[in-house]
Amino acid sequence: MRMTAGMTLQQQMRQLVAAALVEDHASADATTLAVVPAAALAKATILARAPGVLSGCQFAETAFLLCDDSLEISWFAHDGSRVEPGDLVLTCTGSATAILAAERVALNFLQQLSGVATLTSQAVARAGTVKVLDTRKTVPGLRDAQKAAVVHGGGINQRRDLEDELLLKENHFALSGLGYAETVAKAVAAAAGRVVGVEAETLEQAEMALAGGASYVLLDNFRGETLRQTIRILHAKYPHAELEASGGFTIAQLPILEGTGVDRVSMGSLTHSVCALDLSLLLEPR
Repeated sequence: MRMTAGMTLQQQMRQLVAAALVEDHASADATTLAVVPAAALAKATILARAPGVLSGCQFAETAFLLCDDSLEISWFAHDGSRVEPGDLVLTCTGSATAILAAERVALNFLQQLSGVATLTSQAVARAGTVKVLDTRKTVPGLRDAQKAAVVHGGGINQRRDLEDELLLKENHFALSGLGYAETVAKAVAAAAGRVVGVEAETLEQAEMALAGGASYVLLDNFRGETLRQTIRILHAKYPHAELEASGGFTIAQLPILEGTGVDRVSMGSLTHSVCALDLSLLLEPR
């Protein structure tokens, strides 16, 4: 997880978890307060119910400890660990009311972020030697957490935010008031050492981007033989060019990129279309 300006990683995570607990009214759990004795003790066990890759452990632990910092927590899997159905992930022992208050928030973070890591690991496995990158299509407020989950799944983070890198896309070219090559040149000149990515919709645009000093070229919606021929021509002229495929690739389509010569593929689905990893929390009295 990369740090947001003015906050440490721990502070950012703690703030997110605290806000989630407030949202859930964790301190006023009407059901638990009605039927569970205040002094009751319990042991919680989190188990995997599906195969996947774990992420979000610190978020889950923070949720429990914000409800009661005396809870005893033991992890049996960690961020980046592969889990199978029935695998023990965590035990948490102590106040029953605190565990119940934290349960849903802890699982929400752990399941959502593990879903990102799991989907990423599937994409990486299907992409072969092609690097798998995320995008900025993240859940608001969870960008750093989701991007960390991508790494836990074996993927690579593309730019974090609008300031991080320059990335010229269709709308920038439409609004710059300049031609394609001139827009690229202006961005490269203003980059101050930052990476400059350039979206290209044709071979000619890709050649102009590389000639203008682009750090990498994003080949948007290139497919099949068109993609192969474009990469072949570009690498003949620019042997060290970094070329990225984009445009709604699914995991099932990733194997077709192997052997095309493309270096990487970016996938917004890694963070915006995630199925939470199935995890369950079981409680027993102590």
